Amino acid sequence: MPLPRALRPFAHREYRVLIAALAVSIFGSGMWAVAMVYQVIHLGGGPLELSVVAAAGSVGLVAFVLAGGIAADRFPQRLLIIGVEGANLAVIAAISGLALTGWLQMWHLMAGAFVLGVGAAFFFPAYSAILPRILPPGDLLAANGMEGTMRPMLQQAAGPAVAGIVVAALSPSHAVTGVAACHLLAFIILNFLGQHALEAPANGTAQEHHGHGEPQKASFFGELREGISYTLQTPWLLWTLLWACISVLFLIGPIEVLIPFVVRDQLNGDSRMFGFLLAVMGVGSAVASLVTASFRLPRRYLTVMMVSWGAGTLPLAAVGIIDSFWLLALALFIFGATGSVGMVIWGTLLQRRVPPHLLGRVSSLDFFVSLALMPVSMALAGPAAEAFPIWAIFLFAGGVCPLMAVVAMAAARMPADEMAHPLDRHHDVSADADADADAKR
Repeated sequence: MPLPRALRPFAHREYRVLIAALAVSIFGSGMWAVAMVYQVIHLGGGPLELSVVAAAGSVGLVAFVLAGGIAADRFPQRLLIIGVEGANLAVIAAISGLALTGWLQMWHLMAGAFVLGVGAAFFFPAYSAILPRILPPGDLLAANGMEGTMRPMLQQAAGPAVAGIVVAALSPSHAVTGVAACHLLAFIILNFLGQHALEAPANGTAQEHHGHGEPQKASFFGELREGISYTLQTPWLLWTLLWACISVLFLIGPIEVLIPFVVRDQLNGDSRMFGFLLAVMGVGSAVASLVTASFRLPRRYLTVMMVSWGAGTLPLAAVGIIDSFWLLALALFIFGATGSVGMVIWGTLLQRRVPPHLLGRVSSLDFFVSLALMPVSMALAGPAAEAFPIWAIFLFAGGVCPLMAVVAMAAARMPADEMAHPLDRHHDVSADADADADAKR
């Protein structure tokens, strides 16, 4: 009996190893988010110190994500992924040891957060680039959907919940030790990835030929320029990234910074209500990712992606006037669900339409665009709320993003592009046949 479509990637040994390690690692990341907060408080820190530690991780991620993309195209992704997990283990184990012996200081946490951010900058482009090397094209949508399902469940729910229990029952240092154990297990699992993945990635045009035809790798900036040039010359890719810039700038800040005040002033709620609303958004994201993974890539994949993203932001336009908890929960559920549908398709398109030798760099550009504007959006949300009513901010943000989705689709001629580059049938039929063969064996 063939596996359900959402589970077909699990028929491949390398994917089972990779996703098992990723699950353990992101569970540990969810634990770290809580353990780090209470470790800072345990050391006598307040909001300022907590902000600095959190910012150190973001700085490491943003500063090195483009280099991570180049590394993913230049070096074996298997080695990069194992190396990052080993570095994560070393950092968290060191922090755990210092905490348990009473020698931990605030700068240790800042330095550790920075190194973890740098590690993430190298991990995610390599992970995106290695998936097409271990899975057939027809299984990539399911693999991306599985990650989209797993991440909110483990990193946003289970990991923080377990860490909170450990901190309350024992201490923050014991929770950090639990994080180290997660990274140790993930590191061990990753070493079971097949040796064939050690082969260097095809570097294509990332190499220049000099002299007597001997290949020579391009410089850092040369490879970065190649990735940027490809993005600028590929309309569907360029306009999707432009839409992402606008959506991150106008939506992330209001959601993260202003919704707590909506909860307080419009719903008379507290932090528990705010946390529950974020959980509802995460549930919407997980459910939609799993559903998307259960079907074939839509024939009109660009249209479905942009309509999901654009239409999904419309409910946010009413957030500033909603006085019902359940209506606000529904709006955030829809936003989380439609955002995940688009993200699963987007990740699959990068892996199927971007040339393999450029995939790491293009993936890192995607991360960089989103990450660079996220703190800007959060920094602007507060001053904007001082100058304008909150309802007006959400009305504008929820209205401009659908409008820009329409503009992006028209400017990039996405309906014509997706019909000129069909992705759904040939590979999916092949994947179906492979799954049937695996079931018979």
